[in-house]
Amino acid sequence: MSVVIPCRNEAAYITGCLDSITKGDYPVDRLEILVVDGLSDDETPDLVRDYARNRPHIRLLSNHKRVTPAALNMGIAEARGAVIVRIDAHARVAPDYVRQCISALRQYRAANVGGVMHTIPSRDTPSSRAIAISISHPFGVGNSVFRTHRSEPCQVDTVFGGCYPRQVFEHVGRYNEQLVRGQDMEFNLRLRRAGGRIMFVPEIVSHYFARTSYTAFARHNWANGIWAVRPFALSDIVPVRPRHLVPLAFVLTLIGMLALSALTPLVRPVTMALVVVYGLACVTASCVAGWQRRDLAAVPLLPIMFATLHLGYGAGSLVGVVQLFHAQLWRRLGRGPKDRQPSLQPERR
Repeated sequence: MSVVIPCRNEAAYITGCLDSITKGDYPVDRLEILVVDGLSDDETPDLVRDYARNRPHIRLLSNHKRVTPAALNMGIAEARGAVIVRIDAHARVAPDYVRQCISALRQYRAANVGGVMHTIPSRDTPSSRAIAISISHPFGVGNSVFRTHRSEPCQVDTVFGGCYPRQVFEHVGRYNEQLVRGQDMEFNLRLRRAGGRIMFVPEIVSHYFARTSYTAFARHNWANGIWAVRPFALSDIVPVRPRHLVPLAFVLTLIGMLALSALTPLVRPVTMALVVVYGLACVTASCVAGWQRRDLAAVPLLPIMFATLHLGYGAGSLVGVVQLFHAQLWRRLGRGPKDRQPSLQPERR
């Protein structure tokens, strides 16, 4: 079994991630861990080197491209295991995580398996807890099974992390390195088109630390929204699901209604009704989520987090659409190189 951990600037989390893997119940002599670091600016590489001392099954690799898909491809190329599992440096896995992954691959004859991702706050504050709740509730993330959870195994379009038999990469290829984000969705779509089965198995459990601050949360949603659209120019297939485009549709509807309201008073009541209904939906979902989590202190902040998630993601997607049209226009006018692509900046936590 080979574990590939892509990371960049994860000094606060990498040791805990490695601890959760090495202290699990899978035999160390049958395990290798490849930490692929994207030229971190913090102490991440030093922490990994110290941790790997006297642990020959842990290796540190340098990813000079500094993007996640390049790290994954490098790890896959270096891996010696018959099974390859991706684990996020921002996560910690259950003690039986690796064993459950292998068991699920065999039981379901799957090409990829994953499980429950419990989102936990990075800090014990109402704001951090509200962020964690918003990205693990159906009102926030739709039908993303690994975030919202199910009690029974089922086939899905993608999973968190993922565990694959090595031969999958020989048949389907590697990750698209132009996709800074969403590379797992695009790869899993290719995998399914090739006849591979992707299984969600609730016995496979990991814990993921949410963003630490509201600013980081908003910035992350904005970037995710942009990268829900950019892949249309960087992939030969449609690498997103309908749920990823719902925020864009909502933002476009809201902008259109506001524009019409400025032109004719007849539309203003409809626009106001749309805003009120959405606001009530945010408040209702917040109360339900806060009650379910037994965290009433987070309830006043949850409507803000839900709105930031939806509107930030949708606005980012709108910017992505504008960027794509702008790039296409310049290509048709012959004022830009034909192979010009959107800027691929490394993701920062």
